[in-house]
Amino acid sequence: MSEPSYLRLYREGKLKDRVDQAVHLMGDCRLCPRECAVDRLSGETGFCRIRRKAKVASYNAHFGEESPLIGRSGSGTIFFSSCNLLCSFCQNYDISHLAEGVEVEPEQLAKIMIHLARGGCHNINFVTPTHVVPQILEGLHIAVEHGLDVPLVYNTGGYDNVETLKILDGIFDIYMPDFKFWDQKWAKKFCNASNYREKAIEALKEMHRQVGDLEMDEEGIAIKGLLVRHLVMPNNVAGTEEVMKFLAEEISVNTYVNVMNQYRPCYKATDSMIINRRITTGEFHAAIDLAQKAGLKRLDPRVRFVGVLY
Repeated sequence: MSEPSYLRLYREGKLKDRVDQAVHLMGDCRLCPRECAVDRLSGETGFCRIRRKAKVASYNAHFGEESPLIGRSGSGTIFFSSCNLLCSFCQNYDISHLAEGVEVEPEQLAKIMIHLARGGCHNINFVTPTHVVPQILEGLHIAVEHGLDVPLVYNTGGYDNVETLKILDGIFDIYMPDFKFWDQKWAKKFCNASNYREKAIEALKEMHRQVGDLEMDEEGIAIKGLLVRHLVMPNNVAGTEEVMKFLAEEISVNTYVNVMNQYRPCYKATDSMIINRRITTGEFHAAIDLAQKAGLKRLDPRVRFVGVLY
């Protein structure tokens, strides 16, 4: 098995340069497409409400992720507090909207990474990392010095700036973005991010440029590449057909895609007649058909259907 790419950057003395580049972006924060331009280094807050230190809500060996990530021993998942999207229907709203969690120093974050890796996890999976990229890199630099040697997963909502992603080139072996919305109207309504599609397209193209299609070892465990999530939503709010065509035509027909069927109305979703119900069996199977019609063949095999039958 080949070593994670960040180890080479560390040996060449380049990882510290990336840390410095990312931290510098917080001084006039433009880490994500919100581009709040606040000085987080001095304690100011923008849309994500996170200051200089990252907040961690929880961490564990997770077995609910995609098949190539969990393997036998699970994905070493670190859930960060808050978010740069704040979807109104978020199933983890206590972590994202309410920002439950504890501030951590880089040394503490490094210890969490080492703990998960030594526990046998196949990777370190950073959930909602976009707004805390600098803090992740600070922790990573320390963790490498203490023996970290498993792949890193960038588990994001897809609302990322290419400038930030370029800092991560050669650091993350696995990118796992969502592609949440195609229609500007719904992205605006449910995430207050009317430019979501534009930014997600740019981000996914950059991610694929860096790592290519998903590669697995002989045991089916992911070692490098792009894995895309798409949550099927009621009344085609997510724009599944257009998303699948984009992935097949502008990323790769070999893109590994998880067409997810676990949508349920949470947080403020019950206030909207458009998304205040679970998806139906018909809606989910239609989404699978659209993915296959677009030419996508690498679909995550697990089906956890909890929708309404018709």
